[in-house]
Amino acid sequence: MNRGKNIFWTSVVIFGMGLILTSCDSKEEPAKGGGKPRGLAAKGYVVTPSSFSDLYIASGSLLPNEEVNILPEISGRVTGIHFNEGSSVSKGQLLVQLYDEEIKAQLQKLRAQRELQLKTQQRQQSLVDIGGISQQEFETTQTQVRSIEADIAYAEAQLRATKIIAPFSGNIGIRNISMGAVVTPATTITTLQQTHTLKMDFNIPDQYRSAVNKNKEVLFSVSGVQDTLTGTITAIDPGADAVTRTIRVRASVPNPGNKLVAGSFARVLVPLQSDSNAIMVPSQSVIPTTKDKLVAVVRNGKADLVKVILGARTNDKVEILNGLNKGDTILTTGIMQVKQGMDVTITGVGQ
Repeated sequence: MNRGKNIFWTSVVIFGMGLILTSCDSKEEPAKGGGKPRGLAAKGYVVTPSSFSDLYIASGSLLPNEEVNILPEISGRVTGIHFNEGSSVSKGQLLVQLYDEEIKAQLQKLRAQRELQLKTQQRQQSLVDIGGISQQEFETTQTQVRSIEADIAYAEAQLRATKIIAPFSGNIGIRNISMGAVVTPATTITTLQQTHTLKMDFNIPDQYRSAVNKNKEVLFSVSGVQDTLTGTITAIDPGADAVTRTIRVRASVPNPGNKLVAGSFARVLVPLQSDSNAIMVPSQSVIPTTKDKLVAVVRNGKADLVKVILGARTNDKVEILNGLNKGDTILTTGIMQVKQGMDVTITGVGQ
């Protein structure tokens, strides 16, 4: 009986000693001084002002400098095609000729009628002077002359419309007609593009309206061209789109050798602002909270959680507009464990 009691008390003592030893080895034990958080070993970053240029990346489209669908002004039969598909044409060059013999005959008839009426008008002028005819008869003849002249002007306009000419110099497209085809004002004969210079349209958020202006250069790249190219802003829409809250911007792009193709997608880099004394810190240093953005600054071996205001971002850094000063050391690791006033040991420093 006594032996059993001894075994029981021996087990209790051993179990208690085990608890004491386990408690002594635990990392959750509060540090001395009223339960303050234990110290933290982490890497730091020294805040150093540097040059920073903020960029906005936009999606753009390359467009011809000028583009038009070639359509006839009147209906008619095609009697001549005077361009080669895919070739260059000059301003004023004849592209297509429509049948014009009927209009020429009508014009010849009208001119003969005008000549007759002019002679009649001259004779009547002499008779009016001596009272041989009434003034009304003479004015009727004058009206007939003016009417015929109006018909001649209309016929001449119709005759000019039978010649379809290039409105500007450029590259002609694929034709959609053949000799002998009857066309109407709704028939698209071909297209004409001017591509020695291109336009590039892109949109930017309206908040950046003050950062762009005419004659400002932008950078862009297109698929198939390795070089980064430049364009110059030529126009900015005065208002923002009510749905997307963006502003349409147009730039002029030189195209020597026609290396760029109208209709291509362009990745546009728009410089917004430049600061030679910007404070940039690693993105992982910022502690997001429900209300503010914080950064852990190490001062005299203690962690100080400082509220900061963020600016622009790059791939791995963020601009600090307010809250940090040159020379501050901030934490880049241990962000999730750091607490206000915690002892901090810096194991490595970067800049």
